Amino acid sequence: VRLVESGGGLVQAGGSLSLSCLASGRPFSELAMAWFRQVPGKEREFVATIDVPHGSEDVTYYADSVKGRFTISRENVKNTAYLQMNSLKPEDTGIFYCAAGPVMSTMERDFRSWGQGTQVTVSA
Repeated sequence: VRLVESGGGLVQAGGSLSLSCLASGRPFSELAMAWFRQVPGKEREFVATIDVPHGSEDVTYYADSVKGRFTISRENVKNTAYLQMNSLKPEDTGIFYCAAGPVMSTMERDFRSWGQGTQVTVSA
């Protein structure tokens, strides 16, 4: 599976950004998706995950630090996952990676495919 992220950039604290992750190489409906963040000198950390489509509503899960501010979603006809980030804080700064795997998870090891990452910088 090939993943290509887009949408990162520089924003002031309190602002919003939307990230996109375009997947190819496998039916998108078979993929659970997730977003992780990494800052220099630290391990990559879980941000949000969304399950494979099951019915009318998507199943999602968030890190406590972003709950209520970030929203993960998927648009299956476009093979794309999104991360809408609102009320951004300086501590949200990092490289955001999109990941795809067979099941939704908070663990890196459960995702077999990764994008190249996109930088998000939130200024105070």
